[in-house]
Amino acid sequence: MAEEMLNTLTLQGSCHCGAVTLTLPSMPETATKCNCSLCRRLGVLCAYYPFGTVRIEGHPEHTVDYVWGDKSLRTVRCKICGCATHWEPIDGELGSRHGVNLNNFDPRLQELVKVRHFDGADTWTFID
Repeated sequence: MAEEMLNTLTLQGSCHCGAVTLTLPSMPETATKCNCSLCRRLGVLCAYYPFGTVRIEGHPEHTVDYVWGDKSLRTVRCKICGCATHWEPIDGELGSRHGVNLNNFDPRLQELVKVRHFDGADTWTFID
């Protein structure tokens, strides 16, 4: 069943209006649901890739950034529909960690990915 589903899935997603599209370089093995003050408000489910390996079209012309905390990353959303699409390192160093919001992809993709729960609000550890 999972293999059959995987064969029909595309690794391309988009924000609600389609102005920003994301293409993953490979199927994510895990995703992280974080309860920090920002992630819980945005409702993101992040898969991580080396920065520069996810193809993002419509960025930066259709996106806006939000930077806070230690100012090491920017959270990016579509400036038209408001969907959070990804976060990226501010220094832009290729290979750095990059988070992609899987909620912008076919929901069946999430069924194939192990979701880990991260306590970013308090202990800064995985709680699963």
